[in-house]
Amino acid sequence: MELIKVSNLTKYYGDVQAVSNAGFSVNKGEIVGLLGPNGAGKTTIMKIITGYLAATSGSAEVGGLDVAEHPLKVKSMIGYLPENSPLYHDMTVFEYLSFIAEIRGLYKKESKRAIEEKVRVCGLEPMLHRSISALSKGFRQRVGLASVLLHDPEILILDEPTSGLDPRQIIEIRQLIREIGCEKTVILSTHILAEVEVTCSRVIIINNGRIAAQGQTSDIAGSLSGNEVISAVFRAPKEELEQKLAGAIIAHRIECTSLDDGLVRLKIETEKKPRLTEEIFHFAVSNGYTLSELKKEGLSLEEVFIQLTAGEGHQ
Repeated sequence: MELIKVSNLTKYYGDVQAVSNAGFSVNKGEIVGLLGPNGAGKTTIMKIITGYLAATSGSAEVGGLDVAEHPLKVKSMIGYLPENSPLYHDMTVFEYLSFIAEIRGLYKKESKRAIEEKVRVCGLEPMLHRSISALSKGFRQRVGLASVLLHDPEILILDEPTSGLDPRQIIEIRQLIREIGCEKTVILSTHILAEVEVTCSRVIIINNGRIAAQGQTSDIAGSLSGNEVISAVFRAPKEELEQKLAGAIIAHRIECTSLDDGLVRLKIETEKKPRLTEEIFHFAVSNGYTLSELKKEGLSLEEVFIQLTAGEGHQ
């Protein structure tokens, strides 16, 4: 079921075009990552979907409702957490969540039940009566998540949810997002490749305000240029191997990495050839090298990202 639909979306800030003719959809139950360099237009797109910004042209629909025509109804369906969560640091966690519940129009019994549930979901029980100013960045992020979940929205939109966290806090917040994603539809923006790989079911790559690609990483990689990647592990001297490869295997890119125990891994990216693996095997035999591994690989998310964003300046 299509829950969010963005069509021909364009946004200008004065003379600067931040988003150009963007279009995508998000189905109910998906965790979708908006991936792109800083300044690519991710936050602008999210703010338009949530009704915080008006588009210059094009449209965004949530639950079949046009955001521009039904802003309050759309906002009631969304929990939006910006990159810098707008917390009141002089309040305790309980006071802040009670304040947000009141703003959301929850009655006293509803408010109590909602706070108890979201505090449990976000692991905030030990911090409930502490001042927000005394919390770590990770727990502040949990407070922000709890606050945008209080009204039980269908959709959660998170802008750089792990920005500024330490490695342990990042792992905890990612796990929390995955758990929330079992019941909610989630869109998160990030410029961190690992964030998408471990958290999202689908990725939308944005560059200079345009949708460069969208889909599962493997699907994007397969449609890029028809290239394939072969991984091979040789037992051979690295420098000698590199010299002999130069004229033997024609490829767009050959990456040579030393491993333990005298092994060397080759990563060969080239146009699809029906007998490329045979060529590599015969190369090993003819040079007296032991070949301990030979397999085809898809492009990694990092390689996909580099190909789609290379050579363009960022706004």
